[in-house]
Amino acid sequence: MNGNDGTGRVVMSVMRVNVNADADVLVVGGGPTGLMVAAELRLHGVGVVVLERRAERTVESRGRGLHARSVEIMDQRGLLERFLAVSERFQVGGLFGGVMAPWPESLDTAHPYGLATPQAVTERLLEERALELGAVIRRGCEVTGLSQDADGVTVELADGTHLRSRHLVGCDGGRSTVRKALGVGFPGEPSTVETLIGDLELAADPAEVAAVVERVRRTEPRFGVAPDVDGRPGVARVIAPADGVAEARATPPTLEEFKARLRAVAGTDFGAHTAHWLSRFGDATRQAERYRVGRVLLAGDAAHVHPPTGGQGLNLGVQDAFNLGWKLAAEVDGWAPEGLLDSYHAERHPVGARVLTNTRAQMTLLGSAPGPTALRELLTRLMEVEEVNRYVTGMITALDVRYDHEPGDPDLVGRRLRDVRLSGDRRLYALTHGGRGLLLDRTGGGLSADGWADRVDHVADAAAELDAPAVLLRPDGHVAWAGDDPQGLRTALTRWFGAPGATSR
Repeated sequence: MNGNDGTGRVVMSVMRVNVNADADVLVVGGGPTGLMVAAELRLHGVGVVVLERRAERTVESRGRGLHARSVEIMDQRGLLERFLAVSERFQVGGLFGGVMAPWPESLDTAHPYGLATPQAVTERLLEERALELGAVIRRGCEVTGLSQDADGVTVELADGTHLRSRHLVGCDGGRSTVRKALGVGFPGEPSTVETLIGDLELAADPAEVAAVVERVRRTEPRFGVAPDVDGRPGVARVIAPADGVAEARATPPTLEEFKARLRAVAGTDFGAHTAHWLSRFGDATRQAERYRVGRVLLAGDAAHVHPPTGGQGLNLGVQDAFNLGWKLAAEVDGWAPEGLLDSYHAERHPVGARVLTNTRAQMTLLGSAPGPTALRELLTRLMEVEEVNRYVTGMITALDVRYDHEPGDPDLVGRRLRDVRLSGDRRLYALTHGGRGLLLDRTGGGLSADGWADRVDHVADAAAELDAPAVLLRPDGHVAWAGDDPQGLRTALTRWFGAPGATSR
């Protein structure tokens, strides 16, 4: 076994294990983040085994939607039609601290909407995709420890067996065993308030429920009832502030506890009589100090936890996976340029920190005291200003994320590129399903990616709706270079896709 010696180092123990890897990459955790990592790695032929502690796929739906950037991601990988078939679109601008506004105009996306998709459905669709691509998913496999050396990573399972891989990605939630085994710090703030959430059957008349909710929410925005949740007639998603913070956070509330809080907050328990799912969440905000330690990386809730305000958690994890997958595949395949895998932390840690900041602000807005109430009234007015609405919506949906760029770079560089139209009724995202780089070229000649043809596609299209002569896209759709200078293009190709002529395995 291994442990932390108090200095942040992982203490290795000597164990008899097979020196041959059981997989190129072990992914610990089979939620949306882990499954997205697995699917992205399999696009590049990387051998992946997902280890999931649960014996069965979850039926709970903590995360209930995909924001616009995640919708784009699904389209970039050819999965959007599957999600559209089982989801409802929504357009709510801002969605910030209980303040909602009409969808802002002129957002830079061809997908100006979110999808109301239960987390259980998202997991099913991503699992199906990972399996189609050849990932192995092992359920009922609980990781209890890990160690790493110069050649790979060894994990110990609860049954005493061991598995070996070249790399490992910890996607095992806020109480991550992987993060703890690495000794990575997880600084932040503990919960100061707690909220109960559950899917309940209510005996009260729906009109009465709606009237009570409207009255209570005037002073208590952390209260709500959504009828027929996830398309289940008669089952309501109920949210109510708890009475303090429970010591046993992992223990769900009882039905009687939930009903008591409803009576205290709303004056009625709506005749709640059957609980399909009960849980609780707090406002703790924490972030891993490092997303990479040697051959082990952290993603999703293993790297950051925050309140669910704004519905950002599931999306943040999926977007972590989308940034990491191609970089880790490049490392495994042997063509990754120096520093590429480290850029995962460099790019995603600031994004996670910003989400923690905005959820802290939202929890303040959701307070019931006069101060937060006044702030909500002010923000409601400010959201009527188009620029404010667009700024807040871009932040919540992650459409405004901009990665590494240099002073003087065109504004496109570092940003994700929307699904632009090409000639012949084609669209850009239809060309990105394979997860490769892409040079979209309007110049008519003079630019080339020939030395990187096994990693980068070159699409010449003078009719492409671009704000630049040409752009080089990373596999995650972010712009690595824009312009018409062949030398600048070659520099960007080398920086993001390795040496010309290098061959992937």
